[in-house]
Amino acid sequence: MPAKKTSFEFETALTELEALVIRMESGELSLEESLSAFERGIGLTRSCQEALSAAEQRVQLLMERNGQSDARPFEVGGDGE
Repeated sequence: MPAKKTSFEFETALTELEALVIRMESGELSLEESLSAFERGIGLTRSCQEALSAAEQRVQLLMERNGQSDARPFEVGGDGE
């Protein structure tokens, strides 16, 4: 297994993002705390999107190397979620 290029942990970021959303939805944060949480959430969302994009590119490269370049778009929530 190749060494990680960054210390970004996708699952940890998702967990933190979920916790931020819960805190913001609770209505118990001050305006300043809400803005700070929102800003952090935007950063986490961007990092997660970048990680997913990089993973998708890696999968595509692996498929091309194995002669399986019949790529199809990934459907989010396609199973009724």
